[in-house]
Amino acid sequence: MCGVFGVWAPGEDVAKLTYFGLYSLQHRGQESAGISVSNGRQILVYKDMGLVSQVFDENTLESFAGHLAVGHCRYSTTGASTWQNAQPTFRPTEDGSIALGHNGNLINTAQLAQMVQELPSDDGELDIHARNLESATNDTSLVTALLAHHPDQSLEARALELLPQVHGAFSFVFMNENTLYAARDPEGIRPLVLGRLERGWVVASEDAALATTGASVVREVEPGELIVIDEDGLRSHKFAEPRRKGCVFEYVYLARPDATIAGRSVHEARVEMGRQLAREFPVDADLVIPVPESGTPAASGYALESGIPFGQGFVKNAYVGRTFIQPSQTLRQLGIRLKLNALEHMIRGKRIVVVDDSIVRGNTQRAQVRMLREAGATEVHVRISSPPVKWPCFYGIDFATRAELIANGLDVDEIAASVGADSLGYISLEGMVQATGQPQTTLCTACFTGEYPIELPDESLLGKHLLEATLKPSMHGEALPVFNNP
Repeated sequence: MCGVFGVWAPGEDVAKLTYFGLYSLQHRGQESAGISVSNGRQILVYKDMGLVSQVFDENTLESFAGHLAVGHCRYSTTGASTWQNAQPTFRPTEDGSIALGHNGNLINTAQLAQMVQELPSDDGELDIHARNLESATNDTSLVTALLAHHPDQSLEARALELLPQVHGAFSFVFMNENTLYAARDPEGIRPLVLGRLERGWVVASEDAALATTGASVVREVEPGELIVIDEDGLRSHKFAEPRRKGCVFEYVYLARPDATIAGRSVHEARVEMGRQLAREFPVDADLVIPVPESGTPAASGYALESGIPFGQGFVKNAYVGRTFIQPSQTLRQLGIRLKLNALEHMIRGKRIVVVDDSIVRGNTQRAQVRMLREAGATEVHVRISSPPVKWPCFYGIDFATRAELIANGLDVDEIAASVGADSLGYISLEGMVQATGQPQTTLCTACFTGEYPIELPDESLLGKHLLEATLKPSMHGEALPVFNNP
């Protein structure tokens, strides 16, 4: 998850462009948001916990003057959901500073932490001695520290040296005072696209953010590619051979339906998943309803293929965030109760097919089925447009441990009984992959199959709170004033 956005556009209001770009990427992360802007002499970073609209106001954005900006909205995968771990991360260098936003999750965090420990002292950096004060505990801050240390070479050269040593899923957008950089891991697990403005360039997690900011789509940033944008134009470097393994869950749930990934419309893929579900798991019913919003395209596909009428059975509170990406079980369960209400006049006396994108822990579906029963449904048939999630994701989705995944301990009939459904059908892996229009060899399906495209280290070197667990007491301290919001 996470949304990243970067813009290089002299003469444009880059802070507001970044704000609107992040607004369109809000679905990718709702824990914190931040923007860094450079005026050519210095970088100003403003970040806080909350939604983009809560963090920034008109006065804040007006105070940002510059030609270059990076923005981020966070969904935590490594490091707790705290202000210190909000992004963009900031770091002084010998001749300036660097700010970086990251979408993805790294798997060699322990190795990177060791590399940071082995860096020379910060005596040559700007005199704020960041290493003794920083209390960030995420993989992003490690990469920022390693990039910032580039004596006797340019940041561009340092990035080309460091990026091959960074393993896992990453779409980085970073900057110094004069240059915008974007890099994507060799597997291309997380999306990243390049766009053109009349007077500049934009990079973003999804092309919807380009449309929102008036940029035209140029192309995807290629796996294993570093893009550099400055007053001399755009330069591209290949720092690794591409081994494309795009996340299939982007098509199922993560991306906006109006996104296009690897040339395939996400909305069309989801509608086709619904059609395939109807072919694989038909049922006699009176009404097909979606779990809004992510289940809507698949539900419409199911209705089209089955001939069963499509209708609205749930009303969603538009002001409640995605329950899936809340950082704790308690908050997830509270969010479920806040999020949906059943439309009783649509449900009462009917046999219902309810279509959702996935079942992870089962809490959401259990609550939904109970609501439909209470609204008078005579039968509830659950259809899921992805296969059973059986394996945790180490590349940017916080699925937690295998023990928490309901499909690990129960078979399909037992899951149906657990959530209270009359029947349950998951789309086949082959059906889901076919709907994406991509060859299975170019997709990561690890959360369904356990086949991880990037070899994982020992389990003891993985985990969301790895750095908190290993952080030395001397590393704790106050956050830097230069980061602080007024």
